[in-house]
Amino acid sequence: MAINKPYTDPSELAPIIPLFPLEGALLLPRCQLPLNVFEPRYVAMIDAALAGNRLIGIIQTAPEQPALTVPGAPDIVAVGCVGRITEIAESGDGRYLLNLSGIARFKVVAEVDSGTPFRQAKVDYEPFRADFTPNAGAEAVDRGTLLRTLADYLDANRLEADWKSIKDAPNEALVNALAMMAPFGPREKQALLEAPNLASRAEMLIAVTQMTMARTGGEGDGTLQ
Repeated sequence: MAINKPYTDPSELAPIIPLFPLEGALLLPRCQLPLNVFEPRYVAMIDAALAGNRLIGIIQTAPEQPALTVPGAPDIVAVGCVGRITEIAESGDGRYLLNLSGIARFKVVAEVDSGTPFRQAKVDYEPFRADFTPNAGAEAVDRGTLLRTLADYLDANRLEADWKSIKDAPNEALVNALAMMAPFGPREKQALLEAPNLASRAEMLIAVTQMTMARTGGEGDGTLQ
């Protein structure tokens, strides 16, 4: 049954969830991931989620990393993030346009033979219990260095930002939103997802951004938006 309330404990989430493998995708707790769903198997997955608890696990396909495998399916990494469908619209041509709200990360225990056209897995949320507490560890974030690094990146790429909104954002929202928007590859995105806490994620975001600018002579690829 769908629950229209904040989740506060791993026991409130389903132990078996559908998986949506997306290379380079990143969903984090209390963040929004817009999706345009058009493949028939994933349209069926959305239909099933809407008929149940509205939960979907976002996980990367990344064969170059240690992975779990099922015959005939792309490799997936072991850690993803579950989200709940909070907004949805039909396009009129068989697609779904939706927003997935991140709840908590999970570790894949095993894929299950569900008989559905989409993949499902038994998952464990317990290693990421802190995800259920808003702003956990936010006070340890080096906000000043993060904002200076962001300013340097934007300046180097001649990009603009809504600095009032950025400065007003609490640490958790700021770090996670920047991690999701950052124009990094799948490996870096997965590392940001698996960071043990918010301060570590901020440190990683700062380090990777600085390395990217150093490697490109002060410029990134200009895709942070």
